[in-house]
Amino acid sequence: MKRIILSAALAAVLCSSLTSCMGKFALTRNLYVWNEQVSNKFVNEILFVAFWILPVYEVCGIADLLVLNTIEFWSGDNPMTASTKTIETEHGRYLVKCDGNGYDIIEETSGEKYRLDFAGETQTWSLQTDGKEYPLMTFIDETHVSVPLPGGGWQTVELNESGVLAYMNAVNPAMLAIR
Repeated sequence: MKRIILSAALAAVLCSSLTSCMGKFALTRNLYVWNEQVSNKFVNEILFVAFWILPVYEVCGIADLLVLNTIEFWSGDNPMTASTKTIETEHGRYLVKCDGNGYDIIEETSGEKYRLDFAGETQTWSLQTDGKEYPLMTFIDETHVSVPLPGGGWQTVELNESGVLAYMNAVNPAMLAIR
């Protein structure tokens, strides 16, 4: 009888944790991305097979499925995608939190808050502050972005040294004289 109750309880916990918990599988994805970047394709393949044999991928997948995705479902944040770092500059100390979709930036002394967001559907990075959103750049393709000009309008910039220099000249002609 105890075995039936224990099995039913375990089944209930598993079902409740699996209900609508389709998450990012961030731990498994991070491991996979790391595996892809280790070395050449032969070393990557050896590691990939070894991680399946040693059940590294299986353990990460189960941890994502039963724990991390459930936390993400109920809280809205996946513990593997959120990270906070402190950055000190000559202008102050900043807390930067990455949530997987963008960055929250808080100036520690004044408490000023900024948000850098990436909108995947439009391929645009934007800055949010004081309730307003300012687009910073939109990716056109792998070698070009569209960036705002000070007087309004947009300029297409090639992602190379001459393209960036041309944009800097358009934004502030005095910059060219400094170089």
